[in-house]
Amino acid sequence: MRKEMAEIKAAAFSALAHPLRLKILDKLRDGPCCVCKITPYVGGEQSNVSHHLAILRKSNIVRSEKRGLEVWYEVTDRKIFDIVDLMNNCVITHLRNTQDILGSATRE
Repeated sequence: MRKEMAEIKAAAFSALAHPLRLKILDKLRDGPCCVCKITPYVGGEQSNVSHHLAILRKSNIVRSEKRGLEVWYEVTDRKIFDIVDLMNNCVITHLRNTQDILGSATRE
């Protein structure tokens, strides 16, 4: 793998590595949305949400479009949700395995 490609992928994974950004993507799963609707959904301050949207935009995970006074965001490629869903499944599997191990240990 070329170094440049590895760096681009690492930057994209790094952009996904924040709970607020994952909540933003969850909101954008339904389609384009303005910041004014994303902010209450994720429960943050508008300036903080805008900061995290800028990180996602810099990594080309989302794009923005000014519509009048509002800025609307959407994901650039819906396959990003496949990645998020795969990670969700990995976490759920890990938690179930941990629960099974703990359950076995308490029965002994």
